[in-house]
Amino acid sequence: MKLKQVLLGLFIAANAVSFAQDNKKEVLFTINDKPYYTEEFARVYKKNLDLVKDDSQKDLNHYLNLFIGYKLKVEKANKLGLQNNTNYQNELKSYRTQLSKNYVTDTKVTKELIDEAYKRSLKEIKASHILFTLDENAEPADTLKAYHKAMDVRKKIVNGENFETLAAQYSQDPSVKDNKGDLGWFSVFRMVYAFESAAYKTKKGDVSMPVRTRFGYHLIKVNDVRDNRGQVTVAHIMTLNGQNPTEAATAKSTIEDVYKKLKQGEGFESLAQQFSQDKSTSGKGGQLQRFGSGELSSEEFEDMAFSLKEKGEISMPFQSQFGWHIIKLIEKHPVKQLEETEAEFDSKIRKDDRSKLINASMNEMLRKKYPVKRNDKVYKTIVTQVTDKFYTQSWELPGVKDPSEKIMTINNDKDIKSTRFLTYIFNQQKSNYTIKPISKLVDKLYAKFVEEELVNYYNDNLEKEFPEFSNVMDEYRDGLLLFDLMEKEIWTKAKTDTLGLKAFYEKNIANYQWKDRVEANVFSSTKSDVIKKTEKYLKKKKSIDFIKENFNTKGSVDIMVKSGIFEVGDAALPKHQNFNVGITDISHEGNYYFITQITKKLDKGPKKLEDTKGKVINDYQQYLEANWVDELKKEFTVKINQDVFNNVKNQLQTK
Repeated sequence: MKLKQVLLGLFIAANAVSFAQDNKKEVLFTINDKPYYTEEFARVYKKNLDLVKDDSQKDLNHYLNLFIGYKLKVEKANKLGLQNNTNYQNELKSYRTQLSKNYVTDTKVTKELIDEAYKRSLKEIKASHILFTLDENAEPADTLKAYHKAMDVRKKIVNGENFETLAAQYSQDPSVKDNKGDLGWFSVFRMVYAFESAAYKTKKGDVSMPVRTRFGYHLIKVNDVRDNRGQVTVAHIMTLNGQNPTEAATAKSTIEDVYKKLKQGEGFESLAQQFSQDKSTSGKGGQLQRFGSGELSSEEFEDMAFSLKEKGEISMPFQSQFGWHIIKLIEKHPVKQLEETEAEFDSKIRKDDRSKLINASMNEMLRKKYPVKRNDKVYKTIVTQVTDKFYTQSWELPGVKDPSEKIMTINNDKDIKSTRFLTYIFNQQKSNYTIKPISKLVDKLYAKFVEEELVNYYNDNLEKEFPEFSNVMDEYRDGLLLFDLMEKEIWTKAKTDTLGLKAFYEKNIANYQWKDRVEANVFSSTKSDVIKKTEKYLKKKKSIDFIKENFNTKGSVDIMVKSGIFEVGDAALPKHQNFNVGITDISHEGNYYFITQITKKLDKGPKKLEDTKGKVINDYQQYLEANWVDELKKEFTVKINQDVFNNVKNQLQTK
C-alpha cells in the first residue's frame, strides 16, 4: 500500500497542471472502436514534456506508442472488471472528495478572510466585556429586550460610569466575579469571529455598540493595543503557593534557593526535575509548549517570558496566582510572514464562524447559477404534516402516497423527492430549534435544505463545469485502475510464478554473475595502536572473541569487526588493500584504521537464484510488462488515424 500511495502521489502531482483546451475534438486512434482524442494526447504530452529524462520519450512517434500502451492497459483493466472493485471505488470517491474541496468554496472570499486575519494577527488587543446572555435561536422579542438592555448599560458607560463596576453588576459571564470583565490580551482566532471583528474595529479607550455572538450580546471596551509579540518557548521551575502562610513561605524560600543554585552554575533542567512542583513539565526539564499572548492563564507569567531577550536567559524569581516561578528562555518565535501562515489560516477559517461568510457567498452564487423551482402544492402539504412534536423530538415521518413526488427541481434537470426533504426535517429535530410557529420553522429548514441540495448538485457536476477537474479525475481513475492491473498481472505474477521466474533466470544467467569475492573479517578502530595490536594478535592466530575481549573493556568499544563474504569493490571492504588469503596491511581512511583477515578467495561465477532473487524478480517484471503490451495489441484492435496524428505532430513541434 505504501508503494501505491507514493506512485499515485507522484501521478497526481503531475496532474496538478492544467492546459488550455482545444475545442476541436478529433479522433487520434480507436481501441475496439472506442475513440481517443487528440485533445487528451496533446495535453498529456505537454504536461509530461519537462518531466521525462529520456529524450527518446519526447519523440512523438515513440510517445504515441507509450500512450496507446497505457490506454490498452486501462481497457484491459475495465475488461477484467477491476473498476467494480469496492476498494477501487472507495479510493476514487475519497480522492474526488479531497479534490472537490478546492472547487466548492468561494476562493475570493477565502483569500480576503486570510488577508484580514493576517493583518489582525500583527496586533494584540487587551479588552474587557459585559455579556448579556441570549439563546442563539431566541424569539425576536427576547432578542430586542437583550439589545435594549445592552444599549442602556452602554449609555451609562458613555456618561462616565465605571466599566468594571457595571460589568460586575450586569455581566452574565460567570468569570466576571474574578476578572471584572477583563479578558486580557488576545489576537486573531482567539475569540469568536463577531467578537474579534468588533474588538479590532473599536478604537483604544472606546466601547463598542452591542455585538451579537452565539453567546448573546457583548459590550467590548478596548483597553490597549500593541504589536503582536509572536510566541516563545520557555522552561520553568515552579513552587506552589500553598494553603497557609507557612507553606507560602516555604515556596518562596525554595525558589530563592533554586535561583542561587542557578547562579552558581547548576543546570536548569536538573533543578527543574528535582524541585519544580509542576509535574506536567518537571520530567522534561520544565519545558512548556510554545505559546503566545493570552494562551496561558497567567498574564504575569506571559509578560516575564516575553521580557527575556537572549536564548538561555533566566528570570529572577517572581510570583503568579499559582506560585513562584523561574523562567528560562528556550527560543523566541517572531510573527510569521503571510505566505508562511496561509495554509494554517485557511484551515482555521474553515473551522470557525468565518466559514459562514464563505458558505453564504457560495450559496448566493449557486442560487444565481441554478434556478430552483419549488412544487408549492407539495410544499404546503409538507408544512401541514410537520407538527409541534418536532420541538420535543417526538415527531415521526408521515407516510407518502407517491414516492416519486418531487418537492423541487434544480436547473430544470434534477428532481428532488419530497421524501428527501421530509427526512431532512426529521433529522433536524436534534438541533433544538425554537422558532415558532412551526410553519416558520419549516420555511427556515427549507431554505437550508435548498442550500445543501444546490451544493450537492454543483459538486455532482464539477466535471461539466471545470474541464481541468474532469481531466484530473479521468487520469486518477485510469491511474488507480492501472496500478491494480499491474499488481494483478505483473507484480504478483513475477513473485508467485516460480517456474516462469526460474526459466527467466536460467535464460538470462549471464546477467547474474558474481565478481571476485573474499570470505573475510574486517577490523576497524579509530586508534592506530589498537589496530597495530590487532595485527599482532591475528598473526598469532588469536580469535575474534579474544581480540574483542581485550580491547572492548569497561564499557568502551575500541575495535569493531564485520564478518562475511564480500565482493571485491564492495563498500564494506576497505579501499587500497590487496585481497589475498592472509592478513592485509593496515590502511587509514578518514578517522578509521583498518586491517582485514581474508580466510578464503571465491571465484567468479553465476549467482544462485536465491542469492539474487530480488533483482531477478525486478527484471522479470520489466520483461513481462514489455511483452505484455504486444499481447494486448493482439487482444484489442487498435486503429491509428495517421493523417490526424501527422497534423498533431506539426502543431506540437511548432509550439
